[in-house]
Amino acid sequence: MTNAAANEVLIAPSLLSSDFARLGDEIARIEAAGGDWHHVDVMDGHFVPNMTIGPPVVAALAKVARRPLDVHLMIDDPVRWGPAYAKAGAHVLTFHLEAVGDAGLVEAVRAYRALGVPKVGVSVNPDTAVERLGPVLGAVDLVLVMSVFPGFGGQAFMPQVLAKTRWLRAQGFAGHVEMDGGVDATTLAACVEAGADVLVSGSALFRAPDLGAEVLRFRRLAAAARAGRAAHTG
Repeated sequence: MTNAAANEVLIAPSLLSSDFARLGDEIARIEAAGGDWHHVDVMDGHFVPNMTIGPPVVAALAKVARRPLDVHLMIDDPVRWGPAYAKAGAHVLTFHLEAVGDAGLVEAVRAYRALGVPKVGVSVNPDTAVERLGPVLGAVDLVLVMSVFPGFGGQAFMPQVLAKTRWLRAQGFAGHVEMDGGVDATTLAACVEAGADVLVSGSALFRAPDLGAEVLRFRRLAAAARAGRAAHTG
């Protein structure tokens, strides 16, 4: 289902930066370029100050996509809306800790597990302590670390969030750590060296003159960074 070999860093182009008038064509372009996942940002205008797409569009994407849909719910009440996105075809379904609070975190993960999606993820904003995820690290497949404040594409990377990725790996978290926000050829190595293995990138990929060449460049830079991390930790 992906172009990456086992234990390789996954590249997840963000459809938020694509041409919304040609989403089907953009899906095909990402896959031809070698993208591993399609990152689908869902915004409701309440949890974040922007609105994007709903379940019918995700369902339409699922009909044409040959790569997994990585659906990132930046919405209020994700437990209520999760089933609609699972039914629409999400392969990875991620909600925000901030949307459910500490008291609702364990139940939200349990509810998402019951949906039967292949991978359940939870995300934290740049100003949210990642340690709050401790109670569910053994129950989720992915932690999405926001390296910008969610809502709009094209923001600058916030390097201070790399400490969260290091903490997750230090706790023994063996699932995916996804980095989202300002990831480009100048910032991705630091993400991988800190332990991230899924890189979401929008503007840097879609604005590149050659999407395929840029994906390949990302992959080579990530492989070099991962090799350096392995040498350092080994």
